[in-house]
Amino acid sequence: MNMRIIITIVCVCMSVAVMARRETSYYSKTKQANLKEEKVTRLQFYLHDILSGQDPSAVRIAHANLTNSPVGFGSLFVMDDPLTIGPEKDSKEIGNGRGMYVSGSKDMSKFTIVMYADLAFTKGKYKGSSISVFSRNPVAEEAGEREVAIVGGRGKFRMAKGFVKIKTHQIDMKTGDAVLRYDATVYHY
Repeated sequence: MNMRIIITIVCVCMSVAVMARRETSYYSKTKQANLKEEKVTRLQFYLHDILSGQDPSAVRIAHANLTNSPVGFGSLFVMDDPLTIGPEKDSKEIGNGRGMYVSGSKDMSKFTIVMYADLAFTKGKYKGSSISVFSRNPVAEEAGEREVAIVGGRGKFRMAKGFVKIKTHQIDMKTGDAVLRYDATVYHY
């Protein structure tokens, strides 16, 4: 074979290999985001966290064997709690709060949970959307509202941030069943 042809073939193969290597990287060029103006949406709804009965919406899935804490320090719960328009048990359901929470305090006077919840809307204007909460929830602060952080969302609340003010509407201290009012301020695009 002619030396020129061999050199040309080698150069072409090396060029193709270099181009293929560039195209298989795990990232692409960073582009300026074309975000619309930020919106703020305020939502008010109720979350029903029911630990008792034949069909609870939250159950303990793990607990520490080393503590005798009155607040269940170290207990981990999973939840699939209904979200409703009003505080009544038969109020119109608009979604569900699914996630987990863990008792993160030893002292009853400082009772705190750390929670992750995806608050999904299954009916109405925000059907198919959700807000994600991942935050410390100082439950013992009964006198006022507690604040937890919104760290994301889906659907109409994609890239959400904000906060939720939580107030206990009612609680049964024997069963742990609670109805909580959620006032959410959601910033999104």
